[in-house]
Amino acid sequence: MEFIKEETEDMSISEPSRIKDEDIEQQIDWMEMKPQKHELNEEEEEKQSIKTQRTKANKPHTCPQCGTGFTKKVNLKIHMRVHTGEKLFTCSQCEKSFTQKVNLKIHMRVHTGEKLFTCTQCEKSFSQASGLSYHLRIHSGEKPFNCDQCGKDFISSSNLKQHMKVHSDEKPYVCSLCGKSFSWLCHLKQHQKTHNKVRDHVCSDCGKSFTRADSLKQHQMIHTGERPYKCKYCDKSFTQFGNLKSHDQLHTREKQYHCTRCEKSFVCKTGLNYHLLRHSGEKPFNCDQCGKEFISQSHLKHHLKVHSDERPYVCSFCGKSFSWLCHLTQHQKTHAGVRDHVCLECGKSFTASGDLKMHERIHTGDKPYKCSYCDKRFARSGNMKRHEQVHTEEKPYNCTWCEKSFKHLSSLNTHMKIRCK
Repeated sequence: MEFIKEETEDMSISEPSRIKDEDIEQQIDWMEMKPQKHELNEEEEEKQSIKTQRTKANKPHTCPQCGTGFTKKVNLKIHMRVHTGEKLFTCSQCEKSFTQKVNLKIHMRVHTGEKLFTCTQCEKSFSQASGLSYHLRIHSGEKPFNCDQCGKDFISSSNLKQHMKVHSDEKPYVCSLCGKSFSWLCHLKQHQKTHNKVRDHVCSDCGKSFTRADSLKQHQMIHTGERPYKCKYCDKSFTQFGNLKSHDQLHTREKQYHCTRCEKSFVCKTGLNYHLLRHSGEKPFNCDQCGKEFISQSHLKHHLKVHSDERPYVCSFCGKSFSWLCHLTQHQKTHAGVRDHVCLECGKSFTASGDLKMHERIHTGDKPYKCSYCDKRFARSGNMKRHEQVHTEEKPYNCTWCEKSFKHLSSLNTHMKIRCK
């Protein structure tokens, strides 16, 4: 028992002592690690210091104003012009000045017309590589610059910067004539031309003038026949990128907008809204010269050429002239005997795609135009409108001699020949 007691007493003394010794050992180990960690930090700092010294050694010439380093003294000298505003290189033709000779050299291409960088997709050329890079994004649809407020994408950082003012509502440039304000000075200047009626961009082919250079450039494509924006799915090409983008949707996107009256579908809502005007008969655009009404502004614009007698496009075969290039192109097919729109069912060919589409309904039995008064359907909207007059008893065609009215123009013409000639 005494032996056991002695052993127990020894154990009670030795255990706390062992724990304490272990704590001391851990503290010693930690104290040894702490200098090691400190040494490691010092080593990293030393490496960073050496790296900084090497950078300074590689770029010993430092700008005193912004701290930018340069390897050569001449580069620092050129850089200092950014701060001083010094522009030593002046264009001999327009007196515009530049800080570097290379920038003047690039600028001279504006005067010489030299365009070294050519787009492989549409063969359009540019004086600078940056201009080509920007242009290629139009073809690819790439818009790498994103607005963090609304998620809208842009082709360039400058376009994004311009867009950001929409969110800030900052419009410091105010028109003194009408009070309209603008985010950019160039937009104000452009707007002021509308008050002064300044149209200083004139077409050399037909004399038509425009307030903006880009509007003139767009117009000139009518004369040149240039269509730089080509569809990657078919051979169709366009003068405007927006038109190409809308066309691409025919190949890639589902027609999710459906007409409830004739079951015709559309890619975009604007197409459906335009189509609905045909059913309703609404024609909100009015000609101020003859009172004729039209579904769209483009149709009205097209019609106004009737009053101006402007027909700049002349057929070289028969001398017939046209207001629009597309009409001349279509007409020339009749001389050449070109009927490139062929029906797959019967082989009959047509000069216009619209005529082929109308013909194909004979085979398909498609009658997209439904009468709003009964269940009768028609292949053509004109036939539907004539039919609806049966329900409305409308007689829009009046005889100028006897004031008799008719539902159809053909009936009026027959009447005029027989009764009132």
